[in-house]
This record gives sequence, structure tokens and C-alpha cells, in this order.
Amino acid sequence: MSATRYTYLGPEGTFTEAALRTLPEAATRELTPMVSVPAAFDAVRSGQAAGAFAAIENSVEGGVTATIDELTGGEPLMIYREVLLPITFALLVRPGTALGDVRTVTGHPVAQPQVRDWLRERLPEAVWESAASNADGARLVREGKYDGAFAGVFAAATYGLEPLVTDIHDAANAVTRFVLVGRPGRPAAPTGADKTSLVIWLGDDHPGALLGLLQEFAVRGVNLIQIQSRPTGAGMGRYCFTVDAEGHVAERRVAEALMGLKRICPKVRFLGSYPRAGVAPSDVPPPRPGTSDADFIAAAEWLARSQDGRS
Repeated sequence: MSATRYTYLGPEGTFTEAALRTLPEAATRELTPMVSVPAAFDAVRSGQAAGAFAAIENSVEGGVTATIDELTGGEPLMIYREVLLPITFALLVRPGTALGDVRTVTGHPVAQPQVRDWLRERLPEAVWESAASNADGARLVREGKYDGAFAGVFAAATYGLEPLVTDIHDAANAVTRFVLVGRPGRPAAPTGADKTSLVIWLGDDHPGALLGLLQEFAVRGVNLIQIQSRPTGAGMGRYCFTVDAEGHVAERRVAEALMGLKRICPKVRFLGSYPRAGVAPSDVPPPRPGTSDADFIAAAEWLARSQDGRS
């Protein structure tokens, strides 16, 4: 395995690359752009890279299905880090292009909902066609296939383009979440501000099935940050659920919730416990009464005494 290589959705100049370069270890790694998220992840699975970096969630559009599906299916991978990157777009054009000259535009599919209103107001006649990435859209504009691309302003120099309009966004404070994934291993030690990610499959569809899943977290005081469904491909109405929960698998309440899920669900995939981006331990409220590690240990000791006749 290449211990110094990280892959990411390319080509050069993507928001993914910009987010990856915020990681301190990126300065000492070989960063290799790939044509797709599956290609980036497969490089890790095959041992050609130590890690792969990809967007997984956007505050406007929601989950990035290509990344979620790669983590849900195929050979297991684990999340080790996450990065939050504020997103704002620039309309990149070839030098000399005026706004009135822009008839065709391109960008990553996730970008379109973030600039839809702007397009409707400023370029109502422009035709949108999706590209493999925002940077790939910039490359296509350079080659003359489109008039403009929505990408990061930092991509302009890479592709010999000019930012015709900058700071484009329909929703203020838009943020994209990126994750660094690798082959399964031991999670890093708890920091006090952690997140645990899972994929959960329900055994059968019956009233209260999802409620039973949620109760495994609720009764142990584990807060859910995010839950969403994805089709399993096994037929209409067959879904699995991706879940982000507060806490670390080393904490008793999280560990017992995972054991509870494993008892009632046919399949649970552990995607890792890792530090939450942008959250300090001081920002995390203390566990609810009865759900701290000390509470779980005390309950286990009481049970042992009762079983031994020492209660």
C-alpha cells in the first residue's frame, strides 16, 4: 500500500482538492486526482492509496449519493477525518467573454441547486449541462465546449479562465462536508467531540421498524446528527439507513447502542468514529443523567453483585 498517497475527485482545482489541502497531513502526501469518487475509493481498496477524500454532504442539497453508495456497498471502508468547507461559486469564462455571451453553463450536479436562482435571474436562457466535477467543467470551458463553468474562483488560473462573476450562492453560509476514508482499522482515541457513522439495514418492513432502530439510540442518550435512507437495490421499498451519531464507539452508551442495533438488524456496517469538524469538546453538552460511562459501569457492577447474591 502507498502510505503517502491520497486520492480525490479531480481534476485539479476542485472544491474537494481545496478541502483536502486544509488537512495538515496533506502537505506530506502525494495528492492524486481521480476521474470519479468510485475510482478514488477503489484505489484505497486495492492498496494503491492510503486514503481517499470526497464530499459526502452539502448543507443545501443534502447527501452526496456517489460517496454514500460507495461507503454502503462494496469492500468496507472507514471514515477517519471530516472537513467542513464554506462553498461559494464563481462563473468562470474564457478571456473576453461578457455575461451576455454565456449561453451554455456547466458544473457538478451538486452545484446546480446552489446557483439555480442566480441562473434564473441573471442567465434565464442559459442551458445547464452537468460535468464530472466543477473543475472538469472549467476544463470543458477552456476547450470551448461550454461558455461558462460554476467552480471555485481558485480554479480560474489553473484552466486559463477569468472569473466573470464571483461570490455566487443561492443560500448564504452554504457548507460542504468532506470525509477522508481508508481501509478498516482501529479508530483514533476519543477527543470529547466525536461522531460515529453507520449504515443500518432493517430486517423486514413492519410498523415501528424504524422506531425500534431509533430507540436503540434514544434509550441510551445518544443524539443523532443525521439519518437518511438509501435504496438497497433489492426492490422497491427496500432501504438501508445511513446514520451519524454524536459520540465515539469507545463510549459505553454508543457501544451499547451499536450492540443493540446488531441484535435487531440483519446487517450493520460501522463506518468509523472520528473527530467532529468545527466542534470543540467544550461545545459538547455533558451526557444526560444515567448515560455517562460512569453510570454504565455502576449499573454493570450492581448487576454483578445481584447475580452473586451481594446486592
